[in-house]
Amino acid sequence: MGLSVKNVVEWINKFSVKIEQNKQFLSDLDTAIGDGDHGFNMSRGMNAVSQKLDLEPKTITDAFKQIAMTLISTVGGASGPLYGTAFLEMAKKSATSDDIGELLDAALAGIKKRGGAKPGDKTMVDVWSVLVPEVKAHNLTQEKIDSAVAATKDLVAKKGRASYLGERSKGHVDPGSQSSGYLFEALLETEGIL
Repeated sequence: MGLSVKNVVEWINKFSVKIEQNKQFLSDLDTAIGDGDHGFNMSRGMNAVSQKLDLEPKTITDAFKQIAMTLISTVGGASGPLYGTAFLEMAKKSATSDDIGELLDAALAGIKKRGGAKPGDKTMVDVWSVLVPEVKAHNLTQEKIDSAVAATKDLVAKKGRASYLGERSKGHVDPGSQSSGYLFEALLETEGIL
C-alpha cells in the first residue's frame, strides 16, 4: 500500500486521540521524574495538529511539515522540538521515499541528533530504537510496543530533567517513551500504512 495523505492524517489523528485519552497519565508519569506537564503539553500540541490537518494537506511532505511546525510552536519543554524534528525529518525524506520504515529511520536520526540521546539514556530514543527496526521488518506488534515502553522503567535517566534524579529515576516509565508508544500504537492501528 504505502503512504498516502489520507493514512498519514488518520495515523496522526489516532495518535492525537490516544494523547487526549492519556494526558493525565502522561503528566502523572512526568510528575514522578520531570516537571509534570508532558501529557498536557502533548495534548495541546496534538489538538492544534488535528485542526491543521483538517485543512487537507496536498502531499505527504506537506502533512509532515504541518505536523512538525505545529508541534514545535505549541508543545512546551523538550517534547515539542524532539517530536517536531522527527516529523520534519520525515517531511524531508518523504520527498524521495514513501516507505514508512525509511521515514521513521530519518526521524530517529533527527531525534538522536537534536536531543543527543542514545539507547539506554531513558528517553524516547529507547522506544524508537527498538520499534523502528520492527516496522522496517514488518514485525511491529502491540506486545513489542508495550515491552519497549516498559523497558525504560528500570533505566537510570541520563538526559533531560529526569537525569537530575540519577538513581531515583529508576522504577518510573519515561513519559516521552510512553507517548512514543502511543505513536507506534496508532501506526499499528492505521490501515494500509505498514
